[in-house]
Formats: sequence, C-alpha cells, structure tokens
Amino acid sequence: MHLAVLGSADSWYLRDLVRAAGTAHRVTSIPFSTLGCRLSNQRLEPPLLADAVLVRSMPPGSLEQVVFRMDLLARWEVAGTLVVNPPRAIEAAVDKFLASAKLQAAGLPIPRTICCQTALDAMAAFDELGCDVVVKPLFGSEGRGIARLQDEALALRAFRMLEQLGALIYLQEFIPHEGHDLRVLVVGQRVLGMRRTNPHDWRTNISRGARGEPLEVTAELANIAKRAADAVGAPLAGVDLLPGRDRTLYAIEVNAVPGWRALARVAGVDVARLVLEYIASRAAGGS
Repeated sequence: MHLAVLGSADSWYLRDLVRAAGTAHRVTSIPFSTLGCRLSNQRLEPPLLADAVLVRSMPPGSLEQVVFRMDLLARWEVAGTLVVNPPRAIEAAVDKFLASAKLQAAGLPIPRTICCQTALDAMAAFDELGCDVVVKPLFGSEGRGIARLQDEALALRAFRMLEQLGALIYLQEFIPHEGHDLRVLVVGQRVLGMRRTNPHDWRTNISRGARGEPLEVTAELANIAKRAADAVGAPLAGVDLLPGRDRTLYAIEVNAVPGWRALARVAGVDVARLVLEYIASRAAGGS
C-alpha cells in the first residue's frame, strides 16, 4: 500500500508510520501548503497517486484555505481514494458545537453546553450553569485557549473580549471530577485507552503536564467510545471521556486527527502498526 500522509515531513507521527511500515508499505508526506489542483474536461488534475490518504494534521489557515482543503479531500474520495478520516468527520470533530450536538444526538451524556454571541447572553448562561464554567474556542485542541471561569467580574471581561473579537462564546458547565479523564483511541474495531491524571491542573491533556496511566478498556467503555466516534463519522478517533463525581461518564470531545504517542507508550502497543493495518485493510476493500 502507498499511504500519503497529510502533514509535516518533520512530524514524529510520520516517522513512526514509516518505521511501522518497514518494507510492507510505502509512506510519503504531503504538506498542506503544497495542495493544489486543476479542473479540465471534468477531470481533477493531477490525480492523487496513492492508495489511501491519512490526515495527520489540520494546520491553521484562512477560511478559503481550510474550505479548499476539505473540498479537495472530498474530491479525492469521489475519485475512489480512501481518506482517513473522511472530510465530513474532520469538519464535525473540529467544530466543538457540532461535535457536542452529534454526541448528544447519539444519546451520550455531555456537559450542559450553551453557545451565544454576546456578553449579555453569556453572563446569563454563566449564571444558568452555576457560575462555574469552562469557556473554549470553537476550534482548537490539546487544551489551548480553554479557561475555567468562576468569578463574575472576570467572566464579564472575558465575554466582552470575545464579543469584540467576533468569536462565538462556547460555554460548558464545569464537571467536578477526581483529577483524571480517559483518552480512548478507536482504530476501526480496535479500542485502546489510557487514564490521564494531572495533579497540578484541572486540564488533563498530556501536553499540559498530565501523566498517562494504563487503563483496562471494558466492553462497556469500548462501546461508548465507538458510539462517540460513529457520531462524528470517524473510524480513527481519539475520544475524551470524563468520569464525574456524580458517577456519570461524560463524552467531552472527539478528535478526528488523534495522536497516539503517549498512549502507545502507556499501553505498550504499536499503534502506528495498527493504524497501517486498518488503512491497508480498508484500501483493499475490507471494513
């Protein structure tokens, strides 16, 4: 199989995939900045000469650049190339409001969520959510741009700034928890997981100093993770689940461009090999 990886040529993940591929597969990198195409005689040129595409990153860009990238991925799909994850899944997962709405529609518990556009409405939401909220950028990952607000004056200042920037104000109730969450990786029908604990911060991202710990993925936990991944249409997904003190397991986010560096180390599994096996099977017509 020839796998084209959309992402940086310097990425650890590209190197890990090349290592796992050995001589069985060919893995090459395509930087997003090099994407382009021509349309002539109802054909897309140049055609993508690869059996499958793995979207390994989604760098920032203008609205036009991002829309074009998604359009081109969709055109490759129409032309018969396997794209993992599908562009619709990436679009759904990267949009926190849409992802939360899809998780809710799938019957999974989520934190109470309010989206609004004015500071006045945000203050009403702040009060409704118990004056303890997490404000998140609509687009973003690894805990960047996320803040917990409990003070009314600070909340008002933050909401006014967001309104002035023309940003959507996305608020979720803070879920009291025991300082850890669960990161579950779905690779087709395989499900792996780790517990992430951070004694120094309420955010449990590994990039924020959390430590990964082994996690037994029960049949129930695997089922929840697959339902979350299916909700956004991502066969390769990182699902964040938060066990609340109220004994509810909340679905927080689904990442359609999931990392596996820490999880592979904690679980003792060659995740890159699993990803390659899954994509190769799909490219060959498997499920």
